[in-house]
Amino acid sequence: MSITRELADHVAGTLGVHLLVESARSVGGGSINSGFRVSDTTGLTYFLKLNTPAFLEMFEAEREGLQALGSPDCLKIPQPLVCGVAGDAAFLMLEWLELSGHDRDALESLGHGLAQLHRVTQDRFGWHRHNTIGSTPQINKPDVDWVHFYRERRLKYQLERAAANGYGGKLQEKGERLLERFPQLFATYSPRPSLLHGDLWGGNWGVTADGQPAIFDPAVYYGDREADIAMTRLFGGFGPEFYRAYQAAWPLDDGFETRQYLYNLYHVLNHLNLFGGGYLAQAERMADKLLAELDHC
Repeated sequence: MSITRELADHVAGTLGVHLLVESARSVGGGSINSGFRVSDTTGLTYFLKLNTPAFLEMFEAEREGLQALGSPDCLKIPQPLVCGVAGDAAFLMLEWLELSGHDRDALESLGHGLAQLHRVTQDRFGWHRHNTIGSTPQINKPDVDWVHFYRERRLKYQLERAAANGYGGKLQEKGERLLERFPQLFATYSPRPSLLHGDLWGGNWGVTADGQPAIFDPAVYYGDREADIAMTRLFGGFGPEFYRAYQAAWPLDDGFETRQYLYNLYHVLNHLNLFGGGYLAQAERMADKLLAELDHC
């Protein structure tokens, strides 16, 4: 998808600027949307995301998620500027962040900042609207019971999608057993509804040119803070300084080393549903590990 004159004029008129279409260049980093770095006549730079009009609701939820993450001012968040539809494209315009390499200071700041973000709480799990995890709908209907929320809105939902995608058999059998038994992991642990990034893998954070850790591309909801920390371990990209800083700011509870597999199973199932059978064996291994741990509870 490319930037048309109609789109540029629409976005520019909403912002009250004049965009230089000839200055736009495509940038990578995502598999769902087209992304562009664009400038205006004053030299300010923006990040413009494009997709078909059907994706407007996804962009609107992302805008609200970024606003929610930016409100407590714990970490650098790209400011969402304008969102809408012009011609044959839905768009989201964000502040452009010039990112540099990670270092130990940035990892420590990220750990401290994320712990602060997680101290933003409310009285129910979920969020006031649904959003997406990747391009998969993420159901956020609020619930006062975390175990019920996670079973129905996260694991069961992904397992049902997997079954519809043809992944039955052992995965569904193990999944059913896990849905029935995983509440044992919360017999002595009751998490708060913390504000979560929701999709915190290594590709969704960076360091600005002035050394601030930044997080972006969220799938925001209120949930167990351990879910964010668990995902940082799923694909790597977070050094030991990050974990030490987070632990110093707010130590994790006993049992996290097992619960992290429960939380990451949601993301592996989502990858199975989005990208295919290459994630099936991993999902089954994670279910096996959790069931084995539950046998010893």
